[in-house]
Amino acid sequence: MAKHNRVTLEIGPKGKKVVAVAPDWPGLERGGKTAEDAIEKLRSYVPRYAQVAKLAEMGAAFTAVKKFDVVERYPGTGSTDFWGISFAFSSIDTQSMSGDELERELALMQACWAFFDTVRGRVSAEMKKGPRGGGRERDHIVRHTLSVEQDWAGGVGVQVPEGEMLTGEGLKAYRDAYCHGIRDYHAQGKWAGNRAKWPLRYLIRHTAFHTLDHAWEMEDKDMTPKDA
Repeated sequence: MAKHNRVTLEIGPKGKKVVAVAPDWPGLERGGKTAEDAIEKLRSYVPRYAQVAKLAEMGAAFTAVKKFDVVERYPGTGSTDFWGISFAFSSIDTQSMSGDELERELALMQACWAFFDTVRGRVSAEMKKGPRGGGRERDHIVRHTLSVEQDWAGGVGVQVPEGEMLTGEGLKAYRDAYCHGIRDYHAQGKWAGNRAKWPLRYLIRHTAFHTLDHAWEMEDKDMTPKDA
């Protein structure tokens, strides 16, 4: 068992934002104005990510390691500075994966999906208003999350008819196809993408991050009355 959690730091070209990424745990990424800020935000989300690791049956392995070690700093893009989100690849992202490593990453991505589905099913339809996401309601957040991901899935040959992902059966079929597409591209040694090319590690962690970021947004903006 690893004695530390690896962290990479993506530095925006103008130094406005830094993103801390835990490459061994797809979806666990947080941005800040400085490296220290980003790492602290990443650390603060560990209890929330633990729920995802548990869904993937990796909860014990995740919670057993407390220490974070920065193993790489690499340049981001203008979008890194603007959004405070990872848009570039570390050297770890471009490393090849064994079949077992790929399945571990896919299991965590699928756990992010399962967590998202649980959250969307229990939060209020109306969301608290605020700077994050403006005035978007729950269903708008869900449609946005799925439509953006659908575009990425096209990078591994997955085409989904408009609106099909909004049905239960359609969403399951799409997600199965997405995982199959990633496996197929892995077997061929190919990167994902149509216009831009993404290593599969990055595709998986970016998908996982986007899913979790919006699941956590819905949790934070939930207006469901709390029991006294």
